[in-house]
Amino acid sequence: MKIFVDTESGVAPWRQVHDQVVRAVTTGALPAGTRLPPIRQLARDLGLAPGTVARAYRELETAGWVATARARGTVVTLPAAPPDSAALLRSAAAGYVTQARELGADLATALAAVRAAYEHPA
Repeated sequence: MKIFVDTESGVAPWRQVHDQVVRAVTTGALPAGTRLPPIRQLARDLGLAPGTVARAYRELETAGWVATARARGTVVTLPAAPPDSAALLRSAAAGYVTQARELGADLATALAAVRAAYEHPA
């Protein structure tokens, strides 16, 4: 799995890391038992401060997406409850709306962009 951080997106870098890991787990790209990179390594790879990646990992652990142990590192687990896909979609939509507003897009323009992305995925 590749993680990318867009510093111009308006979404906090820790949140981008968090959301990409959650997406990868929910789609099966990161199955349970998969070991995530150490915090310092991922921070170096992404050009982020280690504290930024640590926050993402902490939030993931709090939500039950990962577990951290000294000997094993940070490993993907499955949350006790199945992921709420509607909540994940609302979160993604909120991030998109924030970015669209920062770009000065009105509702019609933002919806047209979503429609175009659905009809012609990248």
